[in-house]
Amino acid sequence: MSEQPGLRRAMGGFDATTVGVGAMIGAGAFVVFAPAAATAGGLLPLAVVIAGFVAYCNAAATASLAVRYPSSGGTYVYGRERLGAAPGFLAGWAFVTGKLASCAAMALTFGLYAAPGAEKPAAVAAVVGLTLVNVLGVTRTALATRVIVALVVPVLAFVIVVAFASPAGPPAAGGGPAGVGGVLQAAALLFFAFAGYARIATMGEEVREPRRNIPAAIFGALGFTLVLYVLLALSLLHALGPAGLAATTAPLRQVVEAAAPATAGLLGAVVTVGAALASLGALLALIAGVGRTSLAMARGGDLPGALARVSRRFAVPWVADIATAVVVVVLLVATDVLTVVGFSSVGVLLYYAIANIAAFTLTERQWYAPRWLNAVGALACLVLAFTLPAASVLTMLAVLAGGLVVRGIVRGRRRGRA
Repeated sequence: MSEQPGLRRAMGGFDATTVGVGAMIGAGAFVVFAPAAATAGGLLPLAVVIAGFVAYCNAAATASLAVRYPSSGGTYVYGRERLGAAPGFLAGWAFVTGKLASCAAMALTFGLYAAPGAEKPAAVAAVVGLTLVNVLGVTRTALATRVIVALVVPVLAFVIVVAFASPAGPPAAGGGPAGVGGVLQAAALLFFAFAGYARIATMGEEVREPRRNIPAAIFGALGFTLVLYVLLALSLLHALGPAGLAATTAPLRQVVEAAAPATAGLLGAVVTVGAALASLGALLALIAGVGRTSLAMARGGDLPGALARVSRRFAVPWVADIATAVVVVVLLVATDVLTVVGFSSVGVLLYYAIANIAAFTLTERQWYAPRWLNAVGALACLVLAFTLPAASVLTMLAVLAGGLVVRGIVRGRRRGRA
């Protein structure tokens, strides 16, 4: 195979921050608050704070590693460099498989809001369209995400104001098992919503001045989203109560429609558009992140070499992006992927456990990532992962084992041709 060109450093700090925010707000605002309320009850804001703290631990580890290794692939690269080939592969495989499920979940969320009754065709169309955007270049990806974020954030701010202005909902009684286990499981589910900053690290090869811009973008995106989520959790609990929030499938739309019955249709449409755009923003960044991790794994010899091909014209991993889209479309057609949020959370938490362990081995320490924080982050990731439903945990462990088998076959064939 001829030598492939490298990726182009086309994104500044603001674009990288926007990509991270766009990756997070779609998942968090429109997918996980209701199931998280079902387990945490009135302690939902505490679960948000716990998830945010764990995300900070992971962001600190990711940022310090990305400064040291500013290339595509994220913890797949960090694990290989700091811990060895097998831990790096497990991190990359957990990320790719978990995020393929997330891609499908975000696409179907778009379909459910934008085209009820025809959600799967709409979801497939979204995957195809956004893959084309990614294939045309990372600057187009960043521009599209910036537009989506600029439209969605005002909608969320409007919902927060309306929810706080609404009459108080029923009290916490019956809102869920608000014990330690319920809060931790809710935090694990909500962590799914904080994972967007990983896209900044996996796109590290395309960020200008990575030592300065990558940490600033990661912490900027995380801080903005944490404040937004806490306000959203408090406002939704105020307006709906824990039980009402847990029972609804579209809490943001329900809040605005109940607050102004005379204009319920118009306000509901505004929220629906916001939800659709947020889902598209998350899906756009997810496709880019999965494609670039697949690129790195192919470069490292752990996935088929064809995935390492980079477009000479647009400087993007076009084969990996298209392969990602094909797998997501198959998932959309074959399964009900809204049930795999727990599966995705297990994969992402295991991915970040490896990131924290890799960061622990660094000798050059950044001020925002002391070694003790890496140890706390690794332990917290493992604890949250194993509070999730047993089916999700066992499925991910089986997928990781299958990945090791695939890796052995790929590497064996390459040795045979050598």
